[in-house]
Amino acid sequence: MERRWFEHGEVTSTSDVAFAAIEAGLARHGDVHTARVQTAGRGRRGREWVQAPREGLALSLVQLPPPPAPSPAGLTMGAGLGVLEACAALGLAGGRLKWPNDLLVGDAKLAGVLVETRGLDPDAPHYVVGVGLNVRQTAFPAELLAERPVTSLALQGVDVRLRQAADVLVQCLDRRLSQVGPEPARLAADYLAALGLAGALVDVEVGGNRLRGRLAGLDLAAGIALDTSEGRRAVPLEHVAALARVPSDD
Repeated sequence: MERRWFEHGEVTSTSDVAFAAIEAGLARHGDVHTARVQTAGRGRRGREWVQAPREGLALSLVQLPPPPAPSPAGLTMGAGLGVLEACAALGLAGGRLKWPNDLLVGDAKLAGVLVETRGLDPDAPHYVVGVGLNVRQTAFPAELLAERPVTSLALQGVDVRLRQAADVLVQCLDRRLSQVGPEPARLAADYLAALGLAGALVDVEVGGNRLRGRLAGLDLAAGIALDTSEGRRAVPLEHVAALARVPSDD
């Protein structure tokens, strides 16, 4: 596949630009969009993603797979694993995934993933995988730090340029996203291992309610297998709003 890279100056978000290209019929599978500045980057549930110019990486990867449409949950898992493995290849130690789309070091957020589709046509599926990765920051705005701990590759001792990080990231994303259709069991098993929650006591948020049990398995089709006090429950992945380990003092 001949890769096309589009490096933008200031945009609302790289995913907005990617979707505009799709809607105009100009996009190709595997197109990469990056930007020096994002004015309206976003994460899950509409949260803002803050990107420092020339320090943070904002990247969107176009996916135009043949029908049938792949599992959206599988794409999110594949993207998360791709980001985790890219950071490890760049020299990061101690990274882990947090359901469904965050990369953490300890409790500090290093990267986020957002997989989107807009007006999905089952006969012509299209997705954009958006990634925000903190690369070279050595300081963050106080208002951001007041919300949650954050970190960067630089703060973790990894000295890398943005383009190098982007090159490695795209390679790892390609490999993992290609597994969604042909290797769903392996993808789900690797994702569960990256969460570090296999067999753990977890809380699962479903429709505003909380289920508690031992995480017994993860499957793209069957969902989360949870051993509760009332027996095993299967929770479809699209119904899971949050998944987290139960604190030891609960």
